[in-house]
Amino acid sequence: MADGEASGAYREFKALTEAADRKYARARDVPLYGGGDHHSRKAFKAYTRLWRAQQERRRELVAGGLRRWEIGEVASRIGQLYYARYLRTAEPRSLVGAYVFYEAIYSRGYFSAAAQAGGGDKHQGLLIRYKELRFIARFLVVAMLMRRAEAVDHLVGRLRSLVEETKSAYPKTNFKEWKQVLQELGRFLKADGAYKGSRSLRYDNLFDSFPSNLASIARFHSKRVLKLKEAVLTSYHRNEVLYTLPASIIYSSFHLSSTIICYKNKPDRLLLYVMQVKFTELTLDTFRMLQCLEWEPTGSYQINAKELTENGTVSDQSGPSGLIDIHLSAEISDGNLPSNPQKAIIYHPTVSHLLAVLATICEDLSQDNILLIYLSASGFTEQSINCQKYASSSSSYARVTSMYPVDKPNSNIRSDNHLWLGPRGSGGPNNLYPEDLIPFTRYPLFLVIDSENSHAFKVIHNSEKGEPAALLLSPRIASAMPGAESMGNGSQFTYFLTAPMQAFCQLAGITSEIDSDTYANAENKLLSALEQYEGILCTSVGLNNVWGQILPDPFLRRLILRFIFCRAVIFYFHPDENGEHLPTCLPSLPESVSPNSEAIKAPILMLAENLVVSDQFHFRHSIHNNKK
Repeated sequence: MADGEASGAYREFKALTEAADRKYARARDVPLYGGGDHHSRKAFKAYTRLWRAQQERRRELVAGGLRRWEIGEVASRIGQLYYARYLRTAEPRSLVGAYVFYEAIYSRGYFSAAAQAGGGDKHQGLLIRYKELRFIARFLVVAMLMRRAEAVDHLVGRLRSLVEETKSAYPKTNFKEWKQVLQELGRFLKADGAYKGSRSLRYDNLFDSFPSNLASIARFHSKRVLKLKEAVLTSYHRNEVLYTLPASIIYSSFHLSSTIICYKNKPDRLLLYVMQVKFTELTLDTFRMLQCLEWEPTGSYQINAKELTENGTVSDQSGPSGLIDIHLSAEISDGNLPSNPQKAIIYHPTVSHLLAVLATICEDLSQDNILLIYLSASGFTEQSINCQKYASSSSSYARVTSMYPVDKPNSNIRSDNHLWLGPRGSGGPNNLYPEDLIPFTRYPLFLVIDSENSHAFKVIHNSEKGEPAALLLSPRIASAMPGAESMGNGSQFTYFLTAPMQAFCQLAGITSEIDSDTYANAENKLLSALEQYEGILCTSVGLNNVWGQILPDPFLRRLILRFIFCRAVIFYFHPDENGEHLPTCLPSLPESVSPNSEAIKAPILMLAENLVVSDQFHFRHSIHNNKK
C-alpha cells in the first residue's frame, strides 16, 4: 500500500512536471521584448506548485523513484525563468534569484551526484552530464553579470574538468562543441578581466554622480526632458577567414569591433582569422553595454557571496530543499534606486528581425522617453575586403590603405554605406542602411554606431521624420600602440564608452600588471576629469537642445561625457587632419568641450603623467579646424 502511494505521488509529480514544462516552452518561445510576461507568470506559477510539491512530499517521491537530477532540473528551470525575467524587465532582483537557485543546485550537487550514480546506464549518464554542462554555462553567465569573480573562477575550473571527465568516460562521443565553448570562454574572460580591481561598469551614485554639478543639470528640467526607457543592443561579427595577405605585411590593429585576430603563416601568405569575442549568445561588447545601462546595487540589495564546492557541502544531501525560496527575489529590493532601462539584447539578428524589434518597441515608447540603439557590426562583406594599416608610432601617423587580392570572387568591390548583418553572401537582405532607421526617428532616438562604416549614418542627421536624433559614431579607423595586443579587448569605441579607464590603459600600452594603487589613483583622476567635463558641458552657451533634453538622464549623460573623453584622448594620441581616427557626434557638441579646449586637454595630460605614458601622446599638437 505504501509503495502504491509512493508511486502515485511520483506519477502526480511527473504530470505536474509535464504541465510546467509546456508552460515553460511557451514562455521561452516568446521574445524578451514588447510584452509577453503573461506566459512567464504562468510558468512561474506552475513551477511554484511543482517546487512546493517536491518539498512537501519529498520522502514519498524519493520512494516512488524521484531522482536527484530531476530536482535539479526543476530548480534549473526556475533559475532560467528568473534570468529571462531579468532580461525582460532589467530587474536586478531577478538576476539575484537566478544566482541563488543556480548556487543551490551547484552546491548540492544535484547533477554531478546523479551522473556519478548513473550505474551501468551509460546513455542516461551522458544525458545528465550534458544537463550539467549546460547548467554550468548558464550559471557562469549569471555569475559574470553579478561580477562574482571567485565564483566565476571556480565554475570555469569545474567546466573544464567536467568536459575532460566526460570525454574520458564517453570516448566515442564528439565534444568538439564544448571544446569551442571553453575556447570562447577563455577569450571572453581574458578580455573582461584584463585589469583586475577595476570597479563595476554599472552606474554607481558614489562615483558617477557629481553633486557639484547638480544645479547646472537642474536648469534643463525647465524644458522638455527625455528619460532612457528602452535600449536595443546588438553586435554582429561572424567568425571566418576574411583576408589572405602577403606574409611580409604587418598590421598593428584592425577596426573589427568585438573581434580578435589570429595569424597563421604560410610560405608567402598570411591568414587572418576573425573571431568575435563572446560566450554563449552574449558578445563582449553587448555584455559591457548591458551593464553600463544599469544601476549598481547597494546595501542590503546585494546578497552575500557563498563559497562554491564541486559536489556540495550540505550535510543532508537527500533532505528537502526548503532553504531555496522561490519568492526570494521579491524580498530583495533597493528603494533608493530607480528602475533600470529595459533592454532587448539581440544576438546575430537579420536586418528584418532587427527592424521588427525596433518597430515593436517603438509602439510602446512615449514622447517623453528615448530609445537607445546600439549597433556594433562590420561594414565589410564577402565582396568588400579592405585591409588597412592603422596607427603607428611614427611622426607622420600616415594612414596606409591597400587593396590585396583575396581567395574570393569580386573582392575588389567595396561599399561603405551600410552595416553587414548576415551569415553568408552580400546584398540587400543582409545590409542595414542608415535609411532603414530613419522611419524610427518619429520617436526620440539615441544612436551609438560602432563600425568602420559608422560615418554613413551621418545622413540621419537633418533627415529625421519628427524627432531630432542624437548620434555617437565610432572612428573609421582604430588607434593602437605598435605591437599592442588590442583586438582581444573588443571594440575600442565601446570600451571607452563603458570602461574608459581600462580603454585608456589599453590604448597607451599599459599592461594588466599595473599596480592596484596606481590604477585606483588614475581612476580618481579620471572621475575628476569627467566631473570637470560635465560642469563645462552643462554650462556651455549654445548647447544644442538635442543634447540638453537628454543630459538630465544619468546613463546618457555618462555616455556623452565618456565620448568627450574618448575623442580627446584619441585626438592627442593620434592627431591627423582627416579625422578618420576620431569618433564623431551629431549634432555637434559645443566648442568648449572640443579636444582643442585647454580645459579638456589638461586632465588628460595629468592622467597620462600619473601613469607615466605622456610620451605616447602629442599634447602640443592642436588642430583648430577640427571641431567635431
